[in-house]
Amino acid sequence: MGQGDAPERRRRALATAFDPVFYRTVYDDIARVGADPFGHYVETGWREGRDPAPWFSVSAYLERHPEAGGGDPFAHYLERGWSEGCEPSPSRHRERFLERIGGSRRPASCEPVLPAPEPVLQAPEPEIPEPLASLPGLPSVPVEADPDLPAGLTREAARELIAAGFDPAFYLSAYPDVAAAGQDPLEHYLLAGQWEGRDPRPGFKAADYLEVNPDVAASGMDPFLHWLVAGRAEGRPLRFELGFRGRIVAGLATLEARMAAAARAAADISADRPRELAPLSAASKAAGLHVTFSHDDFTKRIGGVQLCLQAESAGLARKGIDHLHVFPAVPWPTLRPAGSRAALGVVWNGRTLGHFAVGDILKALGKRRAGARTTLAVHSLLGHEIGETLNILAAAGARRGLFWLHDFAGLCAGYHLMRDEARDCGAPPAGSAACRVCVFGPGRDLHLSAHRRLFEALDLTLVAPSQAALDTWSAAPDAPVAAAVQVHPHARLVPSGRFAEAGEGPLTVAFLGMPSAYKGWPVFTDLAEWFRDDPRYRFVRLGSAAAPGAPADHIEVSVTADNPHAMREALDSARVDVAILWSLCRETFSFAAYEAAAAGAAILTGPDSGNIAAFTRAGGHGLVLPDEASLFAQFESGTVQSLSRRVRRPEICEIEYSGMSVDLLEALS
Repeated sequence: MGQGDAPERRRRALATAFDPVFYRTVYDDIARVGADPFGHYVETGWREGRDPAPWFSVSAYLERHPEAGGGDPFAHYLERGWSEGCEPSPSRHRERFLERIGGSRRPASCEPVLPAPEPVLQAPEPEIPEPLASLPGLPSVPVEADPDLPAGLTREAARELIAAGFDPAFYLSAYPDVAAAGQDPLEHYLLAGQWEGRDPRPGFKAADYLEVNPDVAASGMDPFLHWLVAGRAEGRPLRFELGFRGRIVAGLATLEARMAAAARAAADISADRPRELAPLSAASKAAGLHVTFSHDDFTKRIGGVQLCLQAESAGLARKGIDHLHVFPAVPWPTLRPAGSRAALGVVWNGRTLGHFAVGDILKALGKRRAGARTTLAVHSLLGHEIGETLNILAAAGARRGLFWLHDFAGLCAGYHLMRDEARDCGAPPAGSAACRVCVFGPGRDLHLSAHRRLFEALDLTLVAPSQAALDTWSAAPDAPVAAAVQVHPHARLVPSGRFAEAGEGPLTVAFLGMPSAYKGWPVFTDLAEWFRDDPRYRFVRLGSAAAPGAPADHIEVSVTADNPHAMREALDSARVDVAILWSLCRETFSFAAYEAAAAGAAILTGPDSGNIAAFTRAGGHGLVLPDEASLFAQFESGTVQSLSRRVRRPEICEIEYSGMSVDLLEALS
């Protein structure tokens, strides 16, 4: 295997072994925002400890085989672990998955399949990774066996109709397991895909068609064939015309259900032995101790808050200051209620020690010698219980520090301030009618009371990464009161004196990062779909994993602490003219906006995007449009062409990142 083939072979192996039905079923947040399961797992899911299939537990595999740490444990098993005798353990969500899909029905993917020796091929065949050789075959349900064809339609005629409307390129992109297996896409759809609910072409979603046409669902007929034969002529709707916001609301789970699911997941985590906390108690010659809290392990996750903490941790190391970071062992949609119990993760000076009972953390800190200056920074309290947080800070001797306004969890359990995760709400008064109608209404008192208690007990400076974020916080009638406030941006643009090179051909329009609903992914995909065949435009998406079925070319890029400029460089290299940053929520800061502007791309954003809109207006970096209709009108009329690199000739900038809390420690002394 050539070195250049390795990433593609790994991806093919993952795509084939990954179980998207399991992933969507047990992780409600993925289904709720409409994210691609495989893309989410590859980009962030494995880092969050999420399991890719009922038969594989990421956490159990890492516990048994620590040598797999630093990368995706599932990929490690598929590439080499199986051949070295590494045994996978079932996911802790397996039984719940089986219950949800019907109890006694056991999908083939619920059991691990040990790879067989690679067969000797008599003729050239596509090269397939060894673990795939023995994965379960696709179900074979011949069209000839379907008794529910429309009257007078033969099997051959049905096949010809489907073939005429089928899009093989879309199918292979949307379903990488079919591509990895080297199967003919049309044959796969006819034999299996239509019965599995797979979509045959862009714009036709089988599940939507069946939902809005229950008589078709009852008939058992292939929904695409029904639409071709009768539904199209009858003017049948393809889906409920609720818009993507309506679909988000329709798929909402209650806050109580989400919290209950998180509590069940937390109960499955066993605490590690207290002796692993010995570094917290050891004598230290460090210049001080800095304690931080966030919603996850910043050493293993990718995202804006994680990059901020990585920069903070590196700065502390340079100054010789010990760094203790505390995070919930499992993701949590809100703060934890008083009296709840869950293991907490601990990172010490950049090394994850494990997950521990809070009592053991307190004992370890109690043995630490006092004397060195101790500061604190709260980056997120999601998954934390406020009493435990205050006890840990007291044991560490930390009372003065910073509260970072990365989101608005201090105002509401809906930390993006989006009513029912669909539209900006502006943080209305707690208990008001505008608050009670939202799915997050029941959790608001928990968040407001906990954050008020935090600000009352500690000497905290509220640090906003933008003036727009601080203005939103200050305008909220229930906002907790901080001892002081300060604006400290995460980055600034530094002109380079070099101007963007003009691209050739169509206007290149990009979406940056994770394809999630609140970042505007549905708006981008609708735009790209609508203008798919328009020669004036090319649509691309830049991110670490492809979004199968997306009507845009994928450009692979991953921003890390070691390569913080990767996105800006990729944007410049691809000659991106326009970046669609249509966030539905009030962004407190946006690295993507800085990366786009630094690379010479014009920004198109909407009025609800918080600091993206403020940054775009203040710097003349693009346009803030009033609504989505105006966005589509820009492309329909061709007015958007005025934002091309060729017309604008923008200056390329460097991005200078802040040192986060390290920049502000002197003011705390």
